[in-house]
Amino acid sequence: MKKYYVGLVLTLLSFTFTQAQPTFSKDIAPIIYDNCTICHRPGEIGPMALTSYQEVKNWGSMIQYVTEIKYMPPWPPEKSYSTLLEERGLTDDEIKLIADWVEAGMPQGDPALEPALPIFPTGSQVGEPDLVLSFAEAYEHAGDNRDQYQTFVLPTGLTEDRMVKAVEVRPGNGKIVHHAIIGLDVSGQGRAKDAETPEYGFPSFGTFGVTPEELYAGYVPGAKARKYPLGTGSPMYAGSDLLIQMHYAPVAVTEYDSSTVNVFFADEEEEIVRHIKHEVMLPLPSTLLNGPFYMLPGEVKTFHGVWEVPNKISLLGITPHMHLLGKDWEVYAVSPAGDTTKLIQIPDWNFNWQGTYFFDRYQVLMAGTQIHALATYDNSANNPMNPNDPPAFVTWGEGTRDEMYFLPLTYVDYQAGDEDLTFTDDVLSDVEDQPFYTSANTIEVLFPNPAEEELNIVFSLAEKSQVSIDILDVNGRVVRAIAQNQWYPAGKQLARGQIGDLQKGVYLLRVQGADFSLSESFTVIR
Repeated sequence: MKKYYVGLVLTLLSFTFTQAQPTFSKDIAPIIYDNCTICHRPGEIGPMALTSYQEVKNWGSMIQYVTEIKYMPPWPPEKSYSTLLEERGLTDDEIKLIADWVEAGMPQGDPALEPALPIFPTGSQVGEPDLVLSFAEAYEHAGDNRDQYQTFVLPTGLTEDRMVKAVEVRPGNGKIVHHAIIGLDVSGQGRAKDAETPEYGFPSFGTFGVTPEELYAGYVPGAKARKYPLGTGSPMYAGSDLLIQMHYAPVAVTEYDSSTVNVFFADEEEEIVRHIKHEVMLPLPSTLLNGPFYMLPGEVKTFHGVWEVPNKISLLGITPHMHLLGKDWEVYAVSPAGDTTKLIQIPDWNFNWQGTYFFDRYQVLMAGTQIHALATYDNSANNPMNPNDPPAFVTWGEGTRDEMYFLPLTYVDYQAGDEDLTFTDDVLSDVEDQPFYTSANTIEVLFPNPAEEELNIVFSLAEKSQVSIDILDVNGRVVRAIAQNQWYPAGKQLARGQIGDLQKGVYLLRVQGADFSLSESFTVIR
């Protein structure tokens, strides 16, 4: 009898262990496909593809290591400081699941349980572009260990004015493309400068012929372009050219680059009422409180810049940029009344992972608000990224061994109601950017329910639709408008509504489109 019980216990323990053992198909594939494959697939920035069991297994030990130290997925901003769109990162449970799977020998499990690979757009991280502009020829970057700034003229070929929702740079040679800036040229000066030089494009250290008002976007490693919110965009005029200034990093062997620019236009039914604007904070005497901008050998120094907002604006995004001596950023806004709005904090600057970061809602800033930007640099021998050995005198410059204090801000002029709008990771993207689709319009869930301060609304759309989201009381009266005639793409969506001032009781959440109306009840408690 004892042998029977011992055998039974061992069998149960074995069964429990087998059941608990994670497999790729059931446990790991959802984590990888949702967090890693967007970059780790052919043609993207990731150095290896992670699109199948065999590919993930080949890199299993490396994946375990980089996720345990939280190097991957990369997300430099501090999440507790401010809320930004598309925040990446794994939970502790997901990280442990990956480690357990690797240590168990990386079993595949039942292939039938593996989720389908998300549907990604080809040649883009945004969607299907309306206009693709490519280099007319490959540019030769000399292997002389020197930086090069080269501007290329890309004729748009437009016969009528259009409104731009997003511009995306697709580097042809990621080994040498350090960053890129794109602007609009309506004067033809870019073509004239190009004609003066024998090589393709023309050298352009510093300015390259466009003002901040004519800027579209930029590219840095790790950045992803986004579409601007409903009703906003930038004009692109008939007969105009795009000027793209490429910064090529120093290399010892001659390399070639032929990059591409994807342009996304506003749909015909979207009315653009506000133009996107840019302000670039630079280390000018009028900006830096503790300039001039230079660092002595061995010096660790924080520079503090301030820009005063000239009129009431709604801030959309922010793009901190520095070079190899960079250590951290902190950017916040102080209103004339003394209220502080935290914008972004990057506590551990990584030169290889930069980006343009968009807020989850408009950051409404009153006229006279001061944006404070603090950037710290380490020019000591203790900085393993210091390009100079021994450390040298460093000041502003566009070479990799120089330094930059460069902070573009993306905004629109304020419009009544901006403070009530919230964005989601999906709202600014095109339908092609959605990995999953639905065949019906549904409200998936309202949470928390009961709710106190904020209500999260998860709903799905069968196709791209113009949607209004309202909260109604028991008498059918609208007491809160969360979204009004806002365009949402097909697929699963998330919206948020502030309900802290609503009275205790039962309410109805309504999601309404041109040909459908959905509703779900929820309760407000105090």
